[in-house]
Amino acid sequence: MRDRLRFFGFLALFWMSFFTLGRILFLLYLLPQTHTLTFYEIAMPLLLGLRMDAAMTGYWLLLPGLLFAASAFTSNRFTFYSVGIVTATLLLISAVLVVADVELYKHWGFRINSTPLMYMESEAASSVNPNVLVILILIFVTLLGTFLFIYARWLGPRLLALTPIGKKRALTWLLITVALIIPIRSSFSVAPLNTGVVYFHKKKSFPNHAGINPVWNFFRSVSRSKNFKYPHNLYKPETLVPDFERLMHTSGKTEMLIDTTVHKPNVLLIILEGFTSKIVEPLGGLSNITPRLNALVSEGILFENFYASGDRTDKGIVSILSAYPAQPKTSIIKFPDKTQKLSFLSRELEQNGYHTSFIYGGDIGFANMESYVTLAGFSAITEEGDFDNDLDDSKWGVADHYVFDRMLDKLDSANAPFFKVMLSLSSHEPFEVPMETVIEGEDEGSLYLNSCYYTDKSLGEFIRQAKQKTWWKNTLVIITADHGHRFPDPKELKDKDRFKIPMLWLGGVITKPGTRISTFAAQPDIAHTLLGQLQITPATGFSFSRNILAEHVNPFAVYIFNNGYGYVSENHQSIYDFDLRHYLKDKGNKNELLWGQAYVQTLFNDYNRK
Repeated sequence: MRDRLRFFGFLALFWMSFFTLGRILFLLYLLPQTHTLTFYEIAMPLLLGLRMDAAMTGYWLLLPGLLFAASAFTSNRFTFYSVGIVTATLLLISAVLVVADVELYKHWGFRINSTPLMYMESEAASSVNPNVLVILILIFVTLLGTFLFIYARWLGPRLLALTPIGKKRALTWLLITVALIIPIRSSFSVAPLNTGVVYFHKKKSFPNHAGINPVWNFFRSVSRSKNFKYPHNLYKPETLVPDFERLMHTSGKTEMLIDTTVHKPNVLLIILEGFTSKIVEPLGGLSNITPRLNALVSEGILFENFYASGDRTDKGIVSILSAYPAQPKTSIIKFPDKTQKLSFLSRELEQNGYHTSFIYGGDIGFANMESYVTLAGFSAITEEGDFDNDLDDSKWGVADHYVFDRMLDKLDSANAPFFKVMLSLSSHEPFEVPMETVIEGEDEGSLYLNSCYYTDKSLGEFIRQAKQKTWWKNTLVIITADHGHRFPDPKELKDKDRFKIPMLWLGGVITKPGTRISTFAAQPDIAHTLLGQLQITPATGFSFSRNILAEHVNPFAVYIFNNGYGYVSENHQSIYDFDLRHYLKDKGNKNELLWGQAYVQTLFNDYNRK
């Protein structure tokens, strides 16, 4: 019995060592972020993370524990092979998650959860740079091979040499297995283990995230409900509804920026993949990355303080077309039973006589987008499969200039009035573009900037040709982005600069070229603002949208990241962390602190009701 207990202890140590090494790997792989930490900020995740590692070790020991109980009735060789197979399988799963996590965190800014499952059937894996993929494979093989060797060299022989136990010992091993609930729950209180146990830093997210066990986090996320569960209410329920209505209320005359004599002007909505304000010079960004867009600012209307609601395409599309804000740790687009209860800008315009269509050069099945755009009621959908095979020369899909060309052709024969939506993709990882390199460099930051230059060039050429078309004089063109980006100057996901994006209105119906709108707003506000210009009163509710061109409007933007939200206006900025349950930042007018709370609490309640 003692030798079996000793082996069980060694197996627990084996898993604890694996998870600790995984945490060290995380810190090394993300060395630019780790380099900014103090010794204390590095040591604390390693120490606090042991509690989560112990919980995951408890889970991974459940099957071996049951097999040890069964060994009272089976041969020792059966136990040897069964425990070995279980350990090798769990090691394979764990190694995949640990290695995938380090790369995903670099892009998303949060530890691996169920989100990647949304993209399993899409071309998402193609977005990984081939050189990075080789490095990840080498890390995976080394990590997996090292621990398989350790098991085969030291643990396997110990297991094979164990002496048989009597049938009475089966109950003892069942009790030992049941006792694993102690490290799994990591508490004798009602509340089970959660990620909050590793959160120690009041300002920085990265050292807190470093303490999370990625394997535990992934399976916890997979097992959780599609509804939100909050540790406490953000806002007092008795005044939530009237306060939210006051926050979103607009009144007074709308400032008209388009020619009101044009009956039902066409609307062309161009959504650029990952375009951040950090690369648009008129918004304070880098120069010479988007020279065509920069030049077009003088011909149109630039919204200077415009923000993405979320950090991914699937969230941005819903925020723009349904005026529905992003959600933390999930995306409503994953659940058709919820998305079918949304309002859709495309359906609203269709009911007012518009012909609607959607064009995208990638896989429309990506992140459940096909289900969403179908529910949105677009009468025509063009996607990757509708282009010639010889044009599909990028891992992510058809390059942007081909898609712009296809859209230009379709617009020539489109019935007016039309509402056409285009989503670009070339500025998505791995940033492959059919253009001679303009921004030199093989690092991801340079590749991203080069891809943005290409998309800007394609956009500029499209606008140049569009101006020669007969439909241009009756058309409003809205150019914006699905979300911001971590490049060119990577910052933590919670930072507002990662969410600020451009929005520029162009077209022949623009009456005030060169106008700049400084009102703080976000993607959900496009719906009511556009409908206000078209003088359409929506038949369905866009409760999270405001007409920001109304005479009286509360100017603010809310953005949602994985474990919190940010609120920004001219007089206030705050960042709230759901795991820490407090504000990481709170500057300016204290009254506006409640506005963000009311907005997000209303979102939570509405999402759960759908």
